[in-house]
Amino acid sequence: MIEVSATGPAYARGRAQAGTAPAAAIRRATVERVERARADGLIDSDAGSYLTAQRHFHEIHDPEGLSELLGVADAFGLADADLFAHLHLGTLRDMKGGAALIEGCSAWAVGQGPDGPLVVKNRDFSGQHLGIQCILRHAGPDIATGQVVSLGSLGSLAAWSSGMNAAGLAIADTQVSVNRHRVGWLRYFLLPRLLARAVSVGEALALIRSLPHAGGGTLVMADRNGATAAVELSATDPVVVDGGATWRTNHYTAPGVAGETLGTDGDRIAGNSHARFDYLSRVLPERAWTVAAARDLMATHSVPICQHAACEGDSETISSVVYSCRLGGMEIAEGTPCLGRWQVIAPCR
Repeated sequence: MIEVSATGPAYARGRAQAGTAPAAAIRRATVERVERARADGLIDSDAGSYLTAQRHFHEIHDPEGLSELLGVADAFGLADADLFAHLHLGTLRDMKGGAALIEGCSAWAVGQGPDGPLVVKNRDFSGQHLGIQCILRHAGPDIATGQVVSLGSLGSLAAWSSGMNAAGLAIADTQVSVNRHRVGWLRYFLLPRLLARAVSVGEALALIRSLPHAGGGTLVMADRNGATAAVELSATDPVVVDGGATWRTNHYTAPGVAGETLGTDGDRIAGNSHARFDYLSRVLPERAWTVAAARDLMATHSVPICQHAACEGDSETISSVVYSCRLGGMEIAEGTPCLGRWQVIAPCR
């Protein structure tokens, strides 16, 4: 898997993606999706107004994220406005009533065990990203927590999926299609900022509670001291469950916000979200989890934790990752984890 190390201001870290992959491949995975969305009427005047408001929100609360995105755009000769729209495509689809859930994912965290606190995720996404997934190592003046190592895709911000900082805080996300959005933190900007600013689950939760959220998606997290939490990032208010084993798939579970989850409408990934969640609820509390056991769990097919594409271009598990908060490192498998192609990634520094 491609690995990019960058130290410096946010723009320079984004610009460091230059030369890592053909610009045409990045364009196909990002800007061309935005162009199709425009052609399909997804990005109309109302969507444009929402994106403008979102841009203003992040200019105030996350100028570093926007600066990094500009660096990424310049790295591949793309318009940063298009990359900003690309990060919002799931939100814009929801506003039009929802569509096939390209982004799936199953994620969980435990606070104790033989290998210490773990955060684990299967990343379910378009197979188009198999060739452009990347590991990013970032350090800079705006990152107060030491080096951040994260899993994502070229053409996007750091931690566009999951990550961990040198303080031992690890966070992973999942997508939830919802019927309510507002102007606020988009989690693709929120997640890297949490890793840059928070050294513990408690600090991360304080940041999450301090500002409104755009809505859609969840986070699971753990820190070096064994604190854990799951957060449903509702636009109404984030719902936090902390302590013990935590897990999320692709629907909201809290009584006050569960009704915000859009119906599956025949979508395969959204349709098996409850089965995956129920399976994790049965197996996770039953044992003390090691890294090796976590790898085995994420390859499960009896319930599709490990997702395979139904047809070319379909969503599938494109990677699996296990973060060890105590050791500061991670193990990652590119492609479906059932193939067993795991590699150890050096710890954060």
